[in-house]
Amino acid sequence: MTLTRLRLPHLLRFSQYASLSMKLMAVGVVITSVFILIAIFAPAFQAWGWLQDPTASLINPIHEPPGSEHWFGTTRQGYDVFSRTVFGSQAALKVVILATSLSLIIGVPLGLVSGYLGGRLDRVLLFLMDTIYTLPGLLLSITLAFVVGRGVFNAAIALSISYVPQYYRVVRNHTASVKTELFIEAAQAMGASPRRVLSRYLFLNVIQSVPVLFTLNAADAILILGGLGFLGLGLPEETPEWGHDLRQALDALPTGIWWTALFPGLAMTSMVIGLSLLGEGLTEIINPRWQEGR
Repeated sequence: MTLTRLRLPHLLRFSQYASLSMKLMAVGVVITSVFILIAIFAPAFQAWGWLQDPTASLINPIHEPPGSEHWFGTTRQGYDVFSRTVFGSQAALKVVILATSLSLIIGVPLGLVSGYLGGRLDRVLLFLMDTIYTLPGLLLSITLAFVVGRGVFNAAIALSISYVPQYYRVVRNHTASVKTELFIEAAQAMGASPRRVLSRYLFLNVIQSVPVLFTLNAADAILILGGLGFLGLGLPEETPEWGHDLRQALDALPTGIWWTALFPGLAMTSMVIGLSLLGEGLTEIINPRWQEGR
C-alpha cells in the first residue's frame, strides 16, 4: 500500500514557507490593489448612483453621524465623507504616481550619465544632488508649492524634486561599479558608443533597486501631499483631498465630531502602510542573500 502525499495549494505553501517580510508584502499588495481599484472605479460608482458628488456641498444634513444614509457621516459643509474619502484616493494616486514618475525620469538618466562618464560632470551633479538631498523633503515641497501654486501637476512637481537625488545616487553608484566589469570593457573595445553601452548593457543592470525606491517614495509622497493639503498648498479646494479634509475637520473635532477626521486619516494611513509593506517585500526579493537562501 503506497501513501500519497497531499499537495498543498500554492497559497497555503506560500503562507507556510514564506518569510515574514513576504507575508507582509502580500498584505501590502492587497491594500495597494484595493486603493487602486477604488480610484479607478470611483467615477463609475458615482455614475451608477452609489456615490454622491464629492464637490457638491449643502445637499446633506450638517454633521450627520455615520449611519445607513451616510456611511461615514457628513461634514460641516454638508459633504458626504464616504464620497470624499473614496475620491481622495484617486487624487492621491494621480499626484503620487506623477511625482514619482517625474523624479524617476529625471534621476535615472542623470545617474547613468554621471556614473558612466565621471569627471567634472559627475562632480557637479553629485554636489547639486547632495545639496538638494540635505534639505528636508516637506520643507522643500512647501517652498516649491508656494512658487508653482496649486494643481495636480504643480503638486507633483513640488513633490518630485526631493526624490530626484535618491534615484540619482542609487543609479550613479551602481553605474560606477558596473562600468568596470569585463562585459562593459568588451563592448567598448568592440566600438560600442556610450549611448549604446548605457542603454543596452548598463541600464538593466543598475535599476534593480528602482522599484523599491518607487514604492517607498510613493508612501512618503502621500504623507507630504497630505501635509501640503493640510496647510492649504496642495490641490485646489474643490478637489477631494485627504489633507484638506483633515484641516477642515480640526474645528469640529473638539466638539465630538470625530468621523470627519477619522476616515480620511485612516485611508491615508492605510495606503501608506500598504505601499511601505510592498516596498519592504521588494527589498527582500532584490536582496541577493535572500535569493541564495531561496
